[in-house]
Amino acid sequence: MAAEPFEPASVLVVDDEAAIRYSVSKTLQRVGYNVREAANGDDALDAMKSHLFDVILTDVRMPPGIDGVELVRRIKDNDPDSVVILMTAYPSLGTAVEALRLGAHDYLIKPSSSQDIRNSVAQGIERSRNLKRRRLLLDAIRSNIHELSRAPEEQNTTSLVREAAGDNGSGDESAIMAGFNSIMQLGSLTIYPGRYQIAVDDHPIDLTPTEFDLLLYLAAHRGRVVSCHELVREVRGYAVDEAEAREVIRPHVSNLRRKLKNMGLDEDLIVNVRGIGYRLSEAQAE
Repeated sequence: MAAEPFEPASVLVVDDEAAIRYSVSKTLQRVGYNVREAANGDDALDAMKSHLFDVILTDVRMPPGIDGVELVRRIKDNDPDSVVILMTAYPSLGTAVEALRLGAHDYLIKPSSSQDIRNSVAQGIERSRNLKRRRLLLDAIRSNIHELSRAPEEQNTTSLVREAAGDNGSGDESAIMAGFNSIMQLGSLTIYPGRYQIAVDDHPIDLTPTEFDLLLYLAAHRGRVVSCHELVREVRGYAVDEAEAREVIRPHVSNLRRKLKNMGLDEDLIVNVRGIGYRLSEAQAE
């Protein structure tokens, strides 16, 4: 069988200093990446309107105009799955925390070695492509849900679900059906997987895509404890060790608990099992 054609990754380098843009671009072009440049945040946003990038590598300070942290915010508002790496010659804990909170993939200190830049970008590209594959899978599942909802008879629906899931009839039909159900009810909490929405007693709650995916994954796996490593891998689309995974997941769980509590749900709906991970409290959900 012939190998699939190799498609070079696409990287956008954003920096107000031309010499740095040139140096970083050449470093990445030497390993085969397609690289475009932008002199400021506004130019970067314009470039993203006409081209899809696997990774955006941007300086933090770019006067005048929007800085790198604001650029991350705007990029993530438009496409939560975008992978952004920040570079700065003026590191500060506050800037690093804010960047990572907004969803930046990495934070490099200038001057960074060519190898550090290449390693960070390579990891970012892997994450970007994992996220894209995950989105394609979710789109396929939503398409199957839509088709299943049009099936006129229960028998036909079960047959379609088995076909979509690749089941040969020996598995648990109820588990297969639950995985494709378009509405998930947990007590007063309703989850709409195909619409990226949740509601408590018919009152909608605004969640970020990560918060929604986190809640949906825990709901789909209720009855067991899910490790932070697994949550990062399945919800964020990349792999880290358990200690780092806890730091990544903790703020999303905290925000999710707060939003659910504000709507009258018990904050213990999401239970922290110390040293292991999180699970959904079935008692609170019922």
